[in-house]
Amino acid sequence: STMFLVGLSGGIASGKSTVVAVLRELGCAVIDADVIARQVVQPHSKAHQQILQHFGTEILLENGEINREALGNIIFSQPEKRRLLNSITHPEILKEMLKQVLKYFVLGYRYVILDIPLLFETRGLTRFMKYTVLVYCDPPTQLMRLMKRNGLGVAEAEARISSQLPLDEKRKWATDVIDNSGDRESTRRQVLRLHTRLEDSLDFLWARLAVGTAVVGLGGLVFLLIRHFIS
Repeated sequence: STMFLVGLSGGIASGKSTVVAVLRELGCAVIDADVIARQVVQPHSKAHQQILQHFGTEILLENGEINREALGNIIFSQPEKRRLLNSITHPEILKEMLKQVLKYFVLGYRYVILDIPLLFETRGLTRFMKYTVLVYCDPPTQLMRLMKRNGLGVAEAEARISSQLPLDEKRKWATDVIDNSGDRESTRRQVLRLHTRLEDSLDFLWARLAVGTAVVGLGGLVFLLIRHFIS
């Protein structure tokens, strides 16, 4: 009778964006962690200011936005810098995700999908998920798709794939798997089956709406939720 969270992840060229597109077509609530990660470091934001203090203005583009490639080059070779960046951005990302989860709760959604690329690598957020879904495809198909999509040679594509946790390893941690090795229609059918199973009845929709709209000071409730999850 309560809303729950579903973690969604995949691997490079496994087809997660295809699955997300189908879920959005079905009217599902999807929170994209990558989009939020870009939003929280926009100019004049708290995270943007902190990043400049620690990494300097040389990582800025002409329009004042952070040069993600330049920053990526720094943290790739310096683990301590990567940890520092994560300590700045992760709390801001979590706050925004919690705000969006609360919004969907008030709107009466049965479940919310958190699209998190490194869900199985970090493992920290999985304990908040009732289900974890992996978008999978077999290794030869993954390699072929990456080569075609990015115009890469075999060695380059294999190097990019090997830099991530293998899909077969992630599969062990997922409660559900969408096998995207076939065509789009096959994938769509699997997503529809998953959605049907997750989307229970709407019996408690009006009760959830009444509770949500009766809350005095939405900002205060968000603050309490944030403190609960990050403390």
